[in-house]
Amino acid sequence: MPLPVAGRKALAELVGTAKLVAVVVGSGIAAQRLSPGDVGLQLFENAAATAAGLVAIILALGSVSGAHLNPMVSVADRVFGGITTRELAYYLPAQFTGGALGAVAANLMFSEPAVELSSTTRDGGGLWLAEAIATGGLLLVVFGISRAGRSDAAPYAVGAYIGAAYWFTASTSFANPAVTAARSLTDTFAGIAPGSMPGFIAFQLVGTSAAIVLVR
Repeated sequence: MPLPVAGRKALAELVGTAKLVAVVVGSGIAAQRLSPGDVGLQLFENAAATAAGLVAIILALGSVSGAHLNPMVSVADRVFGGITTRELAYYLPAQFTGGALGAVAANLMFSEPAVELSSTTRDGGGLWLAEAIATGGLLLVVFGISRAGRSDAAPYAVGAYIGAAYWFTASTSFANPAVTAARSLTDTFAGIAPGSMPGFIAFQLVGTSAAIVLVR
């Protein structure tokens, strides 16, 4: 028996966010192992895999849930009237749950502990500013394209933006609270220490607020 529409959307967000985090964390581990001693090359490999994976995931799931894969996109979409409060209420837990599952899956694929809290501290004004800029820029891309009637281009534009933001932001553009939380569960290349999470998420909210004002 098919799932109801709400269930299909929640499942799409859970699976999509899990796949996104698996790509981010898994490609980071692979890059670290395949290119030891060259952090720049590791970052390039991680960014390229993430950008390509993001395009594929949005193309696959966009017709089901919109492929938000990001609580900030969902919150902004609620503000703009694209989804209901009820939809937001099941998008958010699906995204956070999916992110955690994706991190665990990536860890296990590479024979790492299923859950190992990250020891990588990412703090400071520059990184927090970067997260505000990265998140705000992402939302401008998503909703700017939507309002221009070019939704068919969204997967490629979002993938391209995230790939670029890995490099032009000091934080390597987490830009997503669900992904940020999930990345605290791996002590590998993509990890972030749990204590660094609140600052990142707070400034992702700042970037989201600014983008909502700009888009309006």
